[in-house]
Formats: sequence, structure tokens, C-alpha cells
Amino acid sequence: MKRFTTLLLFIAVNSYAQKKTVPNQAETALSNLKASTLQFLEGSYPADKRTALQIWDYAELGYKETKSAALHVQNLKEAGFSVETGVAGIPTAFVATYGTGSPVIGILAEYDALPGLAQEAIAEKKSIEGKAGGHGCGHHLFGTASVSAGIAIKKLMEEKKISGTIKVYGCPAEEGGSGKVYMVREGLFNNVDAVIHWHPGNQNETIMTSFIANKSAKFKFYGISSHAAMSPENGRSSLDAVEAMNNMANMMREHIPQETRIHYVITNGGKAPNVVPDYAEVYYYVRHPKREVAVDVFDRITKAAEGAALGTGTTMKFEIVGGTHDLLINKTLASLMQANLEKVGGVVYTEEEKAFGKKLQASFFNKAPAIEEASTIQPLQKEIDAGGGSSDVSDVSYVVPTVGLEAATWIPGTSAHSWQAVACGGTEIGTKGMLVASKTMALTAIDLFSKPAVIVKAKEEFTKGVGDYKYKALLGDRKPALNYRD
Repeated sequence: MKRFTTLLLFIAVNSYAQKKTVPNQAETALSNLKASTLQFLEGSYPADKRTALQIWDYAELGYKETKSAALHVQNLKEAGFSVETGVAGIPTAFVATYGTGSPVIGILAEYDALPGLAQEAIAEKKSIEGKAGGHGCGHHLFGTASVSAGIAIKKLMEEKKISGTIKVYGCPAEEGGSGKVYMVREGLFNNVDAVIHWHPGNQNETIMTSFIANKSAKFKFYGISSHAAMSPENGRSSLDAVEAMNNMANMMREHIPQETRIHYVITNGGKAPNVVPDYAEVYYYVRHPKREVAVDVFDRITKAAEGAALGTGTTMKFEIVGGTHDLLINKTLASLMQANLEKVGGVVYTEEEKAFGKKLQASFFNKAPAIEEASTIQPLQKEIDAGGGSSDVSDVSYVVPTVGLEAATWIPGTSAHSWQAVACGGTEIGTKGMLVASKTMALTAIDLFSKPAVIVKAKEEFTKGVGDYKYKALLGDRKPALNYRD
């Protein structure tokens, strides 16, 4: 009896031990998968760096990213993806797909530049003659890292180490053109289980700051031209209307929620002082952490435009240019990405790069953090903060669980949309941060393909976060504003 009891005990212990080793084996296999992927991306880095710097040199503005998009499409096709171009009525938008079945994981890629930021890759302000724009937000790095991560996942599928579908979305005109909104509206993210993205920045962190809602438009005023000295009474100045509108908008600032941001630029104010302008145009952004507030303030701005036209004897039309939601953070996916970001680690600079960075920091308006911060990973925020910027990634987050990171592609303390950011992006300071992003996104995608329970939990959180809200594009049913940079 004693021997029988001992035997039962041995069987029970052995059975328990076997059960305990199963997850360990699975984790070991997953770890090996990640290690091989990191090695693959290290090997891809020289080619990825060439691609990124080529697109940095192109510096194409929103909806005009012909060469940039074509280069990404070429790389994806050569890697074995099937690519649909010209999606959602946008010539420079695409969707690249590999694999079949579930889960379906999407990776976002951007590649548009900003106007007026053509800058050489040096530590002093020096414009590049003849160029219209520069990559002040690092989208040449953004798109390249995303494509590289997608190709890394495709390789694993090809080797039958993971299964499902990977999609790389080529997303043009993020800078005010709301390219992704049209793609969402077209249903291109339907039946996608999760979406991964990133953004260049001056530190390494999983994004827990919500992008704020944004609605933008160009207000066009039509007057009557006349000689400004000999017969001004016969004219009606469209520029007067623009200035009247701006004055009312500025007075409005005291009577709107304090988190609101209103920006404008006069894009056309006439051609000669001695001619009463018969046409003038002003381009407005309205932002707020809550989309309903942004829409309400935008409607009040529109009323100011109507009043300005009435008071100056002109007529007014406006064209909605862009509109984006606030970002819906998914904490489940954020925790997953944070673990992978910590595994990858930050950016290590050479002594030459440190010297470059310190020279750049000397040009900053505010005191800069230590250069070494680029090597650290910021802890995951416990609470979701309201951000100061906007992105059409937000609209994606309202139709599918979405997660993103920021990687240090600029020297710590660098402002986005600055010549310093353009300069960093044209050097290995930028491409080193790009590699951090491609690695982190690829590892996060591997987890999503390997851990179906995480997707279930992320979807539950997403459903709760959306609540009863039915997604509706803030830019309405207009066609893509392909000429918004003209």
C-alpha cells in the first residue's frame, strides 16, 4: 500500500512538473522567436537607413508623396506582400497584405513632410535651397520603421512560425490632411484585430498621452478690387474680412474652454498694397481634448467668418480641410508594448553624435535634458494625459484597438516641427531611434499573433472605451483634400 501511495505521489508530482514546463517551453519558443527577429532587423538596418534618408531627401508634402510612397511599395512588393495602391481615393495611400486568417494585425506607416522646413543635416540652421519642405516630424523614419517591422513579421509567417494576416498601411498627409480618416471612412480597418504605430520624438516611451481632437478649414473671402487711393469707396476688401474674422477669433479665446487651441495663418492677403484685395484666405485649426468641444468652437469660428463677411461687404466660403478625433488609449496593449520597449532599450550615441547634440541643444529656447536620456525608457504612465498635438491615428483608435510608442529620433529636448528635428532626422541620430521603433513594433506584433487572450482583453477594453459612440468622421463626407498644400 505504501509503495502504491508513493507511486501515485510520483505520478502526481511528475504530471504537475510537466504542466509547469509547458508554459516555460512556450515562453522559451517565444523568446527565441523575438531574438531571431531582433537579429533580422539589425541585419536590415543598413538598407532601412538608406530608405529613410532617401525619403528625408525627397521631403514631399501631404498627398504629394509620390516618390516616398512608391519606394515603400517597392520594398513591400519585393518582400512578397500584395499591395493595393490608390486606396480611399488617395493616389499615395496603400495597403500591403501578407498571410491569411486571424488574427489580423495592422501597422501604420507615414511619410509626408512639412512645408518651410528644408534644413541641412548639420548642427546649425541652414536651409536647403530649392526645397519646399523638410521632415520636421520624422515621418521618413516613421514609414520606414513600420515597413521594416511588417517585413520582419512576414518572414516569420513565411517560415510558418506564426500565422494570421499582417497589413502595412501607407498613410499620407498626416500633417493636417487627415489621410487616415478617409481610410477609416472607406472601411479599410474593418475586421482588423489590433493596430500598431509609433512616432519619432525626443524620448522613448509607450504613448499614454491622448492626441487631441482637431478640425481645420480654409476660409475664403471674395470682395471687389479697386484702386486703393483713387477710388477705395468702390472696393470691398477681402483682407479686411480676414482681419475682422481673426480679431473676433482672438476675442473669443477668453470665452472658450482653456484647453482649446486656435491657430491660423493668412495664406493669401492680396498682391499689392495699392489694390483693394478681391480675394483673401485664412487657414484655421481648432483643437481640444474632447472632439465635441473642438467641433463647437469650430462652429463659433465659422460664425465669426460669416459676421466678418457681412460687416465688410464681402462673401465667404469655407472648405473643411481636416478633422481628427482624440486618441483612445488601450492600456492592455500599452502594457504589452512597454515590456517590449524595455526589452529593446534606448539609443546609445557616439561621442561625435553627443557633440552634435550638445551643439543643437545650445540653440534651444529652453534648458535641455541630458543627452543620455535617449538611452533610457520612460516608465509607463498610470494615468492617461491629454496631449497638445493631434493625429489622424486617433480616428483609427475609434474603430480598432490601437497602441503606439515614441522613440528618441531627435536629441533630448528637441521640439517637433523644428529645423533641429529635421537636422537630427538626416543623421544616424534619427535612424538609430527608428531601429528602436521597428524592433518594438515587431516584438509587439509577435505577442499579438502568439497570445490570442491579449487581443480578447484589448477588444473588451476598446468596446468599453467607445461605449455608445458611433464613429463619424469630423470632416464629413468630403473627398480627400488632395490640394490642401497648394
